[in-house]
Amino acid sequence: MFTVFAQTSTHIAVSLPAWLDLASVAVGGISGALVAKERDLDPIGFVGLSMLCGLGGGLIRDMAMQVGSVYMLDNPYAIPATAAIGLAVFFFARMFEKVPNLLEWVDIISVGLFALGGTDKAIVHGLLPVSAILMGTLTGVGGGMLRDVFLGDVPRIFKPSNYYAVCALAGSTTYYALVKWIGIDKYIAAVALMAVTVGLRRWSLSHDATTPSSHDLTPAIKRAMGRHRK
Repeated sequence: MFTVFAQTSTHIAVSLPAWLDLASVAVGGISGALVAKERDLDPIGFVGLSMLCGLGGGLIRDMAMQVGSVYMLDNPYAIPATAAIGLAVFFFARMFEKVPNLLEWVDIISVGLFALGGTDKAIVHGLLPVSAILMGTLTGVGGGMLRDVFLGDVPRIFKPSNYYAVCALAGSTTYYALVKWIGIDKYIAAVALMAVTVGLRRWSLSHDATTPSSHDLTPAIKRAMGRHRK
C-alpha cells in the first residue's frame, strides 16, 4: 500500500531557518496591503488583505498536511506583523508609490518564498514527490487565491493570464528535484527556486506569455479519424 509519507535522511530533514517563514509572511503582507491600496479600501481592508496574503498560504499548507503546528497560530509574531504591515501601508502609502512596479515584484517574490516554505516542510515530513510539489504550489499561490476570493474576483490562477501558478509549480519542482534527487544543499536549491519562480514570471510578462484558454479538439480528432478510415 502506498503511503503519503516516506523515509527522509537526516540531512534532508533539517528545516530551513525560521526567519525565512517570517520573511514570507512579511513580503506576502506587503503584497496584500498594496492590493488594498489599489482597491482604495479602508484600514480593515488593508489589514485583512495583508493577513490573507501573509498567512493564507501557510494556513492552507498546515491544514492540508496536518503535521506539526499551524504556523500563524504558533508563531507569536506572524499575526501582529501582518496587521502592522497593513496599517503601515495604509498610513504611509506614498512611500510605497516611489518604487516602480513594486506590487508586481513583491507579489512574485512572495510566491517564491511561500513555495519554498511549503515544499521544504513537505520534504521534512517525508511527503512523496507529487504531494510535496503540490504543497509547495498551493502554499505559493494560496494567499493570492484567498485574496481574490475575498475581493469577489475569480482567482488569478484559474484565468488565462501571465504565468503565476506555473511559476510556483516550476519553482517547487526545481527545489524538490535538487534537494531530493540530486542532493544539492538546501540553500543553493532555495536560490534556484527563487530564480526559477521570479525569472519565469518576469519572462512571461516581458514576452506576454499566458496560460491558454480552453480549446476544443473534437473537430481535429474527427478529421484525423476520418483520414485513418480512408
